[in-house]
Amino acid sequence: MSLVNAELFKIRTTSLWWIMGIILVPLYAVTVLINWANANVTPPDADAGVSDTQSQQIEAALEPINVATNLYTSGQFMGVLIVLLLSAIIVTSEFFHLTATTTFLTTPRREAVILAKFGAAVVIGLIVWLLTTVLNLIVVPPIMSNLGLSSQLGEPAVWRAIGLNGLAFVLWAILGVGAGVLIRSQIAATLVLAITYVVGTSAISVIFFLLSEYVAEWINNLQVLVPTTASQLMISGTDLPGSPPRWVGAVVLIGYAVVTGFLGTWLTKRRDIS
Repeated sequence: MSLVNAELFKIRTTSLWWIMGIILVPLYAVTVLINWANANVTPPDADAGVSDTQSQQIEAALEPINVATNLYTSGQFMGVLIVLLLSAIIVTSEFFHLTATTTFLTTPRREAVILAKFGAAVVIGLIVWLLTTVLNLIVVPPIMSNLGLSSQLGEPAVWRAIGLNGLAFVLWAILGVGAGVLIRSQIAATLVLAITYVVGTSAISVIFFLLSEYVAEWINNLQVLVPTTASQLMISGTDLPGSPPRWVGAVVLIGYAVVTGFLGTWLTKRRDIS
């Protein structure tokens, strides 16, 4: 536990954590507004030019329980990006500030150091999840009322989605530490992860859409292999038409976290530190 506290202290002594916090607040607000706007979408007419599957997906997304789970987990997309970057920085800052050698000399058991970094990243992920969840529980009920719906807080599916959202933040934190081990440069890690997360997610969505439209519709189901899609799927209120079950998203994200965690620990033990 003392090693985890030491890792958290390193983060607290830099300006990055509050800079990320300042960035998170407006991004969270934008996400809530987007989810609110999506909840006001009118279901398409039969002759609107959308496929039956797409029409069913839109209708399912507009069901009160799915509207609620989407709103009560607002902030996940950008929130986990902040967690991903901060978690990577827990590792890359050691090389940026040339403290890696001192750290590993002080604690020769490298696996203990990397596990402490994973622990600190998980704490950061839970803090960001808790912050966005508290904000959601404050702002979403009035939004639901505006939409003519009850708060849905009595529905188990809502609390399940909130809990799985917390799991998603934890898993992305582990992914961040693993990425930091692979990309030691702090600047490179920040740029690569941010660009891959934001631009890559959009580009992959377009690619899967085109493949499902012009090659085979079943290909769209493979999109769950993309981490961002997996984490979105696992927090949906109900299974959505044309999409894999929610548990598949959880399994995919857990798989990425396990592989990344193992690889990060293994590489840290084998690499030379200078």
